[in-house]
Amino acid sequence: MESQAKEIQKLNFSEKDVPYYLPSGDEESVFQAAYRRKLPLLLKGPTGCGKTRFVRYMAHRMGRSVVTVACHDDLTAGDLVGRYLVKGGETVWIDGPLTHAVRTGAICYLDEIVEARQDTTVVIHPLTDDRRILPVEKTGETLQAPDAFMLVISFNPGYQSLLKDLKASTKQRFVALEFDFPEAEREVEIIVHEGGVDEKTARSLVLLGGKIRNLKDKGLEETVSTRLLVYAAQLIDEGIPHRRACEIAVLHPITDEPEVKRGIAELITSVF
Repeated sequence: MESQAKEIQKLNFSEKDVPYYLPSGDEESVFQAAYRRKLPLLLKGPTGCGKTRFVRYMAHRMGRSVVTVACHDDLTAGDLVGRYLVKGGETVWIDGPLTHAVRTGAICYLDEIVEARQDTTVVIHPLTDDRRILPVEKTGETLQAPDAFMLVISFNPGYQSLLKDLKASTKQRFVALEFDFPEAEREVEIIVHEGGVDEKTARSLVLLGGKIRNLKDKGLEETVSTRLLVYAAQLIDEGIPHRRACEIAVLHPITDEPEVKRGIAELITSVF
């Protein structure tokens, strides 16, 4: 923590400005090593486990700006690279977020990359080998990524299918870090800090989260994230009764199956 405080002071921003993140292993040193060696980085892990928070945290620690793209089914290569638009009677070129990040030497974070169309992801390939270039076909430019540029992508392996998975030709261009939900003591600390509740309540929420996660292979497609447990804590801190807060923040968001909902409702009752 002392080294982190020195880093914060050096970059001239206060500790309260740094996104709250508790490391679980060597992910900080791996991120920094990848940055120094100009290696693209892939973050794998379930929704709500802290991947995006980690990128923001590292960007702050390293004094770098980050350009985040939330990928979706309709994301095209033009959305990433840029396009010509008519403004005031003139046709002007507007950089997309990827091009902007390359030009400015920022960290470009493509969140949930598998949500984008597979033909869209091909545009990042020239940036992920030793060339580190971005061809902009519509303007005839070939941008050389500066040393400060870094490409980071993330995806949730739980959503993998024949239609939604990264091609091997894309995966093997990245070094990868695997994320998971925090171990119990760390998750308690996170919920206390982020949710504003006391330790006893946080421990009950973590207990509930563990019980629900055990249902992952019993009809529950997507389990409860640390993010949702924090949401429940925040509702409790606002005066919403514990069980009701868990219904709103945990039960209803993760399933619509009547039998699964009944099972989770029973778990909530047993914990609270």
